[in-house]
Amino acid sequence: MTAKRVLWAPWRREYVGRPKTGGCVFCRAAENPEDPDSLVVASKKNSIAVLNRYPYASGHLMIIPKRHAGAVEELTGEEISELWTLFVEAKKALDELYGPEGYNAGLNLGKAAGAGIGEHIHFHLVPRWKGDSNFMPVLADIRVMPEHLLKTYADLKQKMGG
Repeated sequence: MTAKRVLWAPWRREYVGRPKTGGCVFCRAAENPEDPDSLVVASKKNSIAVLNRYPYASGHLMIIPKRHAGAVEELTGEEISELWTLFVEAKKALDELYGPEGYNAGLNLGKAAGAGIGEHIHFHLVPRWKGDSNFMPVLADIRVMPEHLLKTYADLKQKMGG
């Protein structure tokens, strides 16, 4: 296996260089939705919409219950209903702002299924465009994002009233 190449992103230095904090990153975001570093674009009574800090594509959102729950069966009916409502609102906002040609949406339940944060359930909503998986990931092992993460955050936060 060959080593991955690095694409330098100097704006990430502050985040990468700071000490890691304990606890659940999603619980911290739910407790501090107004903190721009949390990347919360919308907050409701029981759920938040958060821009993914390591997106698969521009606009990659996660819809997350505020209450720490590791499995779908731990969620209440009210939480499930609100999560789905926020999911639909997030999709509408992405449609209006970016006009994607499709979406990948779903859950990774458990580490074996690919969940990076398996202890706090979250739904992924990933906008997709034809050709967005271009030659760069194959030839250079680099993902190209057409818009800066903080610009996407500001646009979605304004659009979703967060």
